[in-house]
Amino acid sequence: MKTQRPIISDDEHVVLKFRPRTSAHPPGGREEPDPAKIPNTKTPNTNTSPAANDLSRYERPRDEGDDFRHRMLANVAALAFTVALTAIGIWLAVSIADLRKTQDCVLMGRRDCARISVTPLG
Repeated sequence: MKTQRPIISDDEHVVLKFRPRTSAHPPGGREEPDPAKIPNTKTPNTNTSPAANDLSRYERPRDEGDDFRHRMLANVAALAFTVALTAIGIWLAVSIADLRKTQDCVLMGRRDCARISVTPLG
């Protein structure tokens, strides 16, 4: 039996250039080199949309400062939620294991399976 593979053309693949945030030049002020002038380079695909090549719409302006207090409060809230969720998960696992032990004891026909809490008098 022959395996079928999808036909992939070069028009479907687009490589986006990564621009780090710590660059010395602002993102919009840098000129891209002309690939026709660089030897041994393939000319870029001109059929791609300009939106696929331009990531500047996702960048935050440099003038906007970080709200450190809000970010730290969000981190503390996320940590508290994670700790609470972990504690609930551990409690649930322990209670299910205890219930399983009790159920196994009852199914074996034993009569001393139930826990009796004794409170001291006086």
